[in-house]
Amino acid sequence: MLTLSGPVLSVLRTPGQPHEPRRPPSLVPSRERLLDERKTTMSSSPVLSARGSRLALLVVGLCWLAVLFDGLDMFIYGSVLPHLLETKTFGLTPDTAGDLGSYATFGMLVGALTAGTVADRTGRKNLMVGCVVLFSLASGVCAMAGSVEVFGLGRTLAGVGLGGLLPTAISMVCDYAPRGRGALVIGLLMTAHHAGGILSAYVAKWLVDPVGWRAAFWVCVLPLLFAPVLARLLPESLSFLLAKGRTDEARELATRHDVELPAATSGKQGAADRWNALKDLFRGGEWTQTLLYWLASFGGLLLVYGVATWLPTLMRAEGYALGSALSFVVVFNLGGIVGMLAAGRAADRFGAPRISAIWFALTAAGVFLLSVHMPMAVTMVVVFLTGVFLNSAQTMIYATVSIRSSAGNRATAVGWTSGMGRFGAVFGPWLGGQLLASNHGDRGFTAFALAGLSSMVFIGIAALRSAKGASRGAGREVVGAV
Repeated sequence: MLTLSGPVLSVLRTPGQPHEPRRPPSLVPSRERLLDERKTTMSSSPVLSARGSRLALLVVGLCWLAVLFDGLDMFIYGSVLPHLLETKTFGLTPDTAGDLGSYATFGMLVGALTAGTVADRTGRKNLMVGCVVLFSLASGVCAMAGSVEVFGLGRTLAGVGLGGLLPTAISMVCDYAPRGRGALVIGLLMTAHHAGGILSAYVAKWLVDPVGWRAAFWVCVLPLLFAPVLARLLPESLSFLLAKGRTDEARELATRHDVELPAATSGKQGAADRWNALKDLFRGGEWTQTLLYWLASFGGLLLVYGVATWLPTLMRAEGYALGSALSFVVVFNLGGIVGMLAAGRAADRFGAPRISAIWFALTAAGVFLLSVHMPMAVTMVVVFLTGVFLNSAQTMIYATVSIRSSAGNRATAVGWTSGMGRFGAVFGPWLGGQLLASNHGDRGFTAFALAGLSSMVFIGIAALRSAKGASRGAGREVVGAV
């Protein structure tokens, strides 16, 4: 007779039991815990979504207004430049006008290079307020300038504030962005920059002829009134508070708004100085990606600020009246707003590096077409489409860097990418001035188109080096964690 051992008997059906083996009892609590966690998540997520969304709207709204004033101050010089050249204000010539444009972008270089590390150490909120105050007061210096030297000093100081504000605002909104929507929120933020460009064209149209060019710069002083509002209402970055060891303050802010705290950064990250944060960009295999982003940013900002400074003047050289040339600025920036929204959604779905490369290729084609004299309606369409692709292509570089960076050194990574690109921003206005001074203004659009092609190559290589799907997945993980 076969004797059955205890383990064998345990799997046999006893009277009244279903005909199936018993599951190990250790697995039952695991299923219950999973169900409990799922219920807890489902019950708490609506609260976090509702109140967290209100906080995100507050942060994005305040940063949007700050960047609006940034764009107004940046584009105002290009909008009044045709008038300055016609009236020979300060004895301006095309080459000296190009130098003045480069002064502002050189200041932006200084601001961008220092802003990220300062923000990581002292807080993004304080830096944003300081930048708004600086470029507003600097515009007052330009409005009162009695010589080209004083005017150049004002533009340089304004550039420092402008260069510091943008990467800081990008880092701030990325901290509060909903999960998987980092690129879209950054694109939404950058629509403010182009709204400022549109505003600058209308300020020039309404004030320069009847009142004078100085009135346009006095308008750029008005953001000074916004600084106290920003200081009062803008919350500090939660990841910054945790990195600095201000855990109680971060917890109080998160509790007040019912938002989740980001994952706490390690003590090493919180205590790291600015050089350690910079070195992080070159550790392991990151140095290749970092250099590719810097080179792409160089060509992109050469293109952006070269076109922003010289578009009205180059279009006048093509035979268009001053009013039409300023209308091109409006259409160009309207395209920029559409492009930011479209590129942000596309980047969240397909990856920011890939979208940036495609956008740069289309930008180069559009900029080159502007060197061809076409009917007004066709030219307006080309200017609009060029604005769609040009501005958002560069912003998607920032989105890529921001999403791929950790919370501890995000501001440093974005700031240095923007800062290295500022060398191109310095070179672009100077290059346009030199081409106009040598009576080769028609080649300006060709030169800017070549810059767009170079950025397409660099960001394209960066995209190919990224593992398919990994950069998007990791990027959404980073955005969702902050």
